Amino acid sequence: MIDVGINRVPASEGKTKLVGDVAFDEAVTRAGHITPVPGGIGAMTIICLMRNTLIAATALVGLPTPAV
Repeated sequence: MIDVGINRVPASEGKTKLVGDVAFDEAVTRAGHITPVPGGIGAMTIICLMRNTLIAATALVGLPTPAV
C-alpha cells in the first residue's frame, strides 16, 4: 500500500498532525507492506510511479514504449 495522501488534522492543545488517506491501523493487517505518513515515500517512488504510468498509457494507445 502506497499512501501518498497527506492531510493535516487537529491534534492536542491546538496543534495539528499529518496523516495519510489510508486507515493505517486497518490496512496494516491486510497489506504486505505499507508506507507511513509522514515520511513514507520520496522522490524516487514518485518518479517510478510516473514512469510506470507513462509506459502503461503509451501501451494502452498502441504507441512504442518511451525511452525513459
